[in-house]
Amino acid sequence: MSRTMKALLGVWIATLALAAGWIGWDALQGGRPSIGGPFTLVDQDGRTVTSDSLKGKPTLIYFGFTYCPDVCPTSLLLMETAIEKLGPDAAKKVNLVFITVDPERDTPALLKGYVPNFGPTFIGLTGTPQQVADVARAFRVYYQKVPGKDGGPYLMDHSSIVYLLDRNGRFVTHFTHEAKADAISAAVGRLL
Repeated sequence: MSRTMKALLGVWIATLALAAGWIGWDALQGGRPSIGGPFTLVDQDGRTVTSDSLKGKPTLIYFGFTYCPDVCPTSLLLMETAIEKLGPDAAKKVNLVFITVDPERDTPALLKGYVPNFGPTFIGLTGTPQQVADVARAFRVYYQKVPGKDGGPYLMDHSSIVYLLDRNGRFVTHFTHEAKADAISAAVGRLL
């Protein structure tokens, strides 16, 4: 089995495991899974963003990396499409957040050129490797560096989940990269 196939299999298994509740559901509090929590990162403009900065609006969060050839751009486009279905002003009422799992390469400057491709209101977040590891752990995100093929640049194997948080930053639900925009739109619409 090729490295690419192993990496894709790893993402698929991690995604299924999280979606099925096999991992990351270790502590139920008030009937909600313990996913998410406080974090401090830096946005594409170099400003500090905390979990509290996102409160006041429903939030969609996706963890990925800018060098991702397919799944990440597709998932970010899915988020934007879902919000567009809610009407022309919806993007101002929802936080759309991309958090990198590749802080070595995904600097604020790189994110500044990347996230606007998916909508003008997208927030791209990065931080130190430890900050990224902490927020990924809080959201039960799997990620790992994978050597590039034939000496090419490395890739990041990672789970592919869109998280929906309410206005108070509490986890509501999640969607796999195979979700339909209508389902995400409906879930966000219930929180507006």
